[in-house]
Amino acid sequence: MSDFSALRERLKKQCDEIIAQYEQPRSALLPLVHLFQQSEGYASPEALRAVAEMLDLSQAVVESTVSFYTLFYRKPVGKYMLQVCRGLACTLNGAEDIMAYFREQLGISHLQTTADGLFSYEEVECLAACDRATCMQVNLNFVYDLTSQMIDDMLAAMRAGKYAVPPLAQTRAPERSWTERQDFEVSTGGKSAGAQDQPDPNNPGGLDRDGIIMLDRILSDEARFKGRTNERLANVEPALAQVIEE
Repeated sequence: MSDFSALRERLKKQCDEIIAQYEQPRSALLPLVHLFQQSEGYASPEALRAVAEMLDLSQAVVESTVSFYTLFYRKPVGKYMLQVCRGLACTLNGAEDIMAYFREQLGISHLQTTADGLFSYEEVECLAACDRATCMQVNLNFVYDLTSQMIDDMLAAMRAGKYAVPPLAQTRAPERSWTERQDFEVSTGGKSAGAQDQPDPNNPGGLDRDGIIMLDRILSDEARFKGRTNERLANVEPALAQVIEE
């Protein structure tokens, strides 16, 4: 915490200048988080709390905003963040082969970091450079028209410290996996606990028994919920529909 206090003090002038650019201080949220990430290598919990304080926002607002973007790293990552596009245009132009080659050369998979802390690897959605597919970002800098030879040259230059894009700051050593559990479950196609026994792959949650009990209690308050419609009954399971109708 003492190290972050020193960092915050060092960046205070830049933070004030960023906030002063906007009529509404809240508009400075993303630039401020970028500034701290550039200095720490990731968007640390301390940085998010500091941004909330500076802009007089709740931490929940800052957290929910930052978590929306893949360009913010919520945990320490490698000095080179390699984000390969798996959007439609890139996939049609060989992204699957490119991603497989990256995984082979790095010895890691999606959302993992190499043991030496040099590389973190992620397969991301469309990077909006479809005319230069297959593309990627290295520390948020675009690289276009990827080939296996380009990957070899890129990784060799990074390992030698000669790559054109500078490495990220790395104030804390990254773990081998830098994702939260829910992201891991999504990335591997896992189901929520309520859907484990559902044979239909399109059923995201199954029948939530606790939810039925809660809903039953809510609907028993006739004075408060009288007149509610049944317009959503067509999309729920028969057992749940029966509870609602009763």
